[in-house]
Amino acid sequence: MTGTQHQWAVGLFAVIVLVTLGITLWAGRRGQAAEEFYTGGREFSPLQNGFALSGDYLSAASFLGVTGLIALYGYDGVLYSVGFLVAWLAVLMLVAELVRNAGRYTLADVLAVRLRRRPVRAAVGSASVVVTLLYLVAQMVGAGSLVALLLGTGSGAAKTWAIVAVGGLMIVYVTVGGMKATTWIQIVKAVLLVAGSALLTLLVLVRFRGDLAGLMRAAAEHSGAGPAYLRPGLKYGATTASRLDLISLGLALVLGTAGLPHILSRFYTVPTARAARRSTVWAIGLIGGFYLMAIVLGLGAAALVGSAAVRADNPAGNTAVPLLAQVLGGGASSTGGLLLFALISAIAFATILAVVAGLTLASSAAFAHDLYLGVWRRARGGAEVTARQEVLVARGAAVLIGALAIVLSLFAQRLNVAFLVGLAFAVAASANLPTLLYSLFWRRFTSRGAVCSVSAGLATAVLLVLFSPVVSGSPTAVLPGLDFHWFPLENPGLVAIPVGFLAGWLGTVTSREPADPDGYAELEVRALTGAGAA
Repeated sequence: MTGTQHQWAVGLFAVIVLVTLGITLWAGRRGQAAEEFYTGGREFSPLQNGFALSGDYLSAASFLGVTGLIALYGYDGVLYSVGFLVAWLAVLMLVAELVRNAGRYTLADVLAVRLRRRPVRAAVGSASVVVTLLYLVAQMVGAGSLVALLLGTGSGAAKTWAIVAVGGLMIVYVTVGGMKATTWIQIVKAVLLVAGSALLTLLVLVRFRGDLAGLMRAAAEHSGAGPAYLRPGLKYGATTASRLDLISLGLALVLGTAGLPHILSRFYTVPTARAARRSTVWAIGLIGGFYLMAIVLGLGAAALVGSAAVRADNPAGNTAVPLLAQVLGGGASSTGGLLLFALISAIAFATILAVVAGLTLASSAAFAHDLYLGVWRRARGGAEVTARQEVLVARGAAVLIGALAIVLSLFAQRLNVAFLVGLAFAVAASANLPTLLYSLFWRRFTSRGAVCSVSAGLATAVLLVLFSPVVSGSPTAVLPGLDFHWFPLENPGLVAIPVGFLAGWLGTVTSREPADPDGYAELEVRALTGAGAA
């Protein structure tokens, strides 16, 4: 990139930052009550929340990571997009309305209706913080890769400062604006992302005159893998372990969405359960359309940029879309290439900023509302915590969680962002989802079963990741110079998800404390009818 290209790209980045900061300051003056901070006053329409849901979900893993995997691995990369989309059917059918009716601010609110509050809030709140931290790391790694590309350097210093800057901005968004600012940032980001993806998709199709078969042939030809690019197995079919990894990944993606704290908290921003379901339908339409475009963009990057060039620029493929935009605009030295590259890079940056804000808010809510208020203060007794004090704790938690996410991101810069998100989905599916489903649909479920399910699922997922090729034993690992891995799979979902469900069942059947029939009846009535819902 030339100096002029740098200036244009940095200028558009600055516009994105100024707009989002303006939204944050505007929303920050609208009210500081707990309900405003956590839910935005529950005043968003289904359409608005549908755009916000898609904005929360379509992260750097989608725009940068999935398209990069498709550009590098073809058919196997497409499987990521399929898993991400199918997951929303489970959300729509199983949890959207029920969670909106039964809860108030967090996932633990749903469980606390029928289970003992302190142990359940401690377990679920801790799991929610871990899941959102993993997701945050993925977004900030994407930010480092993007800004390094923008500045025309692959230096670690550029990526480090980019991660620190994104972390600082996300702390400002959450501490100043709360859910209202986060939601409007998500809406703006979703509109920009869908519009930018549609523009690139149109340009790719025009380049190949609408011939999708020709696009696929060109992608295979320039992928370096030939016809194998369009067949299963380029990434996941070489060994038995890689095939099992594919199954594990699919389970994590399909089941994990319904356990993601920042997605579940979105259902509290609408006034009714019917609005929650309608917003999910809107989200499915927007997300489905985006992933169809992502497939075209991944194939376009392989065909026009070349898989080798994508891999040379970023081994994980995280910069495939900006490189494709540069080629579609006329090349690196053209004005069109400059403008399109800068525009798409700015949209990707907006994507990262919006998602990290939603994640930070969800984790700070879990810390303040579940761990601080529901566990620590309840154990100590004393004066009741006011809503203002709770919000102050949530803001402080956002600062601490943001700082921790920055530190963790600095050690994970070489990993594909879509892969990192797959780990977050695996932990959510292992720890949160079994407990949520048991609580909603199993009359005999007990508090001990909930704690066992969350603890075993979380511990198993984290332990298997620590001793997997993700951390050591491979060139792209977090610690490439060491090798202490014994778990052969990169994604722990295949083992950890069944462990979470099994532990919930074992904890329940061995519990000395019987289930609370009145509590389950109250949860069932509230979840199905909305009676008593916030």
